[in-house]
Amino acid sequence: MLADIFGPDLLIVLIVLVVVLFGGAAIPKLARNLGSAKQEFEKGMKEGSTANDTTPASDNTTSS
Repeated sequence: MLADIFGPDLLIVLIVLVVVLFGGAAIPKLARNLGSAKQEFEKGMKEGSTANDTTPASDNTTSS
C-alpha cells in the first residue's frame, strides 16, 4: 500500500532515516509501543460501539 504511493526508493530512504534517528536498539521498543497503542485503540473502539448499542434511545419529545 505504502510502496504504491511513494515507491521503493523512498521507502528505503525512510527506513534508513528511522534507523539513524532512533538507533537500532530503539526500533523494537517503538514497534511494541505502536502495537500496544493499536490494540488499545481497537479495544476502545470496540467498547465504544458496544456502549452505543446498549444505551437506550432517549425520548426528547416535550409535552406542553
